[in-house]
Amino acid sequence: MDYNFIFNELYTKLTGESCEIISPVTESGSMRKYFRINGKSGSFIGTYNPDANENEAFFSFSETFSKLQLPVPKVLIRSADNLSYLQTDLGVVSLFSLIQENHSKGSFSSELIQQFKQIISYLIQFQIIAHKSIDYTKAYPTPEFTSQSILNDLDYFKYYFLKLHPEIVFNDEKLQNDFRSLTHFISKSDNDHFMYRDFQSRNIMIFENKPYFIDFQGGRKGPLQYDIISLLYQVKAQIPDSIREELLGYYMEELKKHLPTKESGFLKYYNSFVYLRLFQVLGAYGFRGLIQKKAHFIDSIPYALKTLTDFYLKNNFDGDYPEMMQIVNQLSKLDMVYPSKKTFSSHSLSVQVSSFSYLKKGVPIDFSGNGGGFVFDCRALPNPGREDKYKMKTGKEPEVITFLESKEEVHSFFEHVKGICGISISNYIERGFASLVINFGCTGGQHRSVFFAEKTFHWIKQKFPGIQITIKHSELE
Repeated sequence: MDYNFIFNELYTKLTGESCEIISPVTESGSMRKYFRINGKSGSFIGTYNPDANENEAFFSFSETFSKLQLPVPKVLIRSADNLSYLQTDLGVVSLFSLIQENHSKGSFSSELIQQFKQIISYLIQFQIIAHKSIDYTKAYPTPEFTSQSILNDLDYFKYYFLKLHPEIVFNDEKLQNDFRSLTHFISKSDNDHFMYRDFQSRNIMIFENKPYFIDFQGGRKGPLQYDIISLLYQVKAQIPDSIREELLGYYMEELKKHLPTKESGFLKYYNSFVYLRLFQVLGAYGFRGLIQKKAHFIDSIPYALKTLTDFYLKNNFDGDYPEMMQIVNQLSKLDMVYPSKKTFSSHSLSVQVSSFSYLKKGVPIDFSGNGGGFVFDCRALPNPGREDKYKMKTGKEPEVITFLESKEEVHSFFEHVKGICGISISNYIERGFASLVINFGCTGGQHRSVFFAEKTFHWIKQKFPGIQITIKHSELE
């Protein structure tokens, strides 16, 4: 698609002049594409979204919010098919970037906390005041956050995160019973407000010292709790608990000004909504990161796991949702799957060597988000598993190692592995790359693949001592 033509045409229709520069803006997790369109008449954000219904929701909400003088981008011009449009350019500083800046200084400043409080005051205006004027027939994909919406979020977590991690063991039927129980409970909360759906710091721009709110096209009628939780429990923002409590207290005080009797009902469901939101986030990270291979989302997974497990330690519902809670308890063990990047030198290559079974779990997921790497098929080599004396042993044990090393084709295979992998490792170090995965597969994931993964792991450690290297045996673990 010729985005230059599309946005130059819109810019010309709006200003009477041709634009000068069209540059891509970092993409979100959606199908939408953003561009900064510059020319003599100013700068605008060009948006292309192939989903016309979602665009219609955005146009409708934007018009409503603007009439109420809520700070949102204005849609300035649309294409005839409503798939492309220009909107106000609100700059490049987001609330999230201010949070990162404060983390780099070691604390949250009083100025940032005041910024949060101003944002929370606006949130209540969206939820309560704007709610009365919104045309929910334009909401997309659904006009209301229903019990089905809750179950969809929980299933999203189960299928796009839990089931991608065979390390997490659970009873599917018991988990589904817990999901239904949680859904039944949450569905009793007051649902008659505007729910922004993704009210988090990346969607709040700071322009001319004032917050502006973007990406509200997923809004619908829903509960109060979800949005304030989305803000306070945004996993990469890492808001300290003490500040979360202060900001939640501020939200409650502001809420009383509009809905004086809501406090007890709000808090009754609050912790359950925290679990729901964090599950939804992990589902999104699994889909956008592990399946669609977007590195930003994979990088965020350790933060989500830490936030969820920390919350569980203080607010477990073991008696109410036993299967769900035992899964949360297991998630803390995934820190070996997602090692923190902070433990590595910023200039260090990280190599993951794995063995796997083609018949069982298949090729391991590349959690780095970088793609590429190698998969070596060991099934053409002699198989120790066919002999009774080796069937219960693994490629780590001396008898199996001796068997394999006695075969000439095994040595030839390994020489090829060293030649291919050595070229890539040397090149990746020189170019400053961060990650390489090397996988060995065989029929059962027990003998040949384990043998070669171990042999390659020790060879790399000896030949490239400056890099980070880990090893994982999918079937042995």
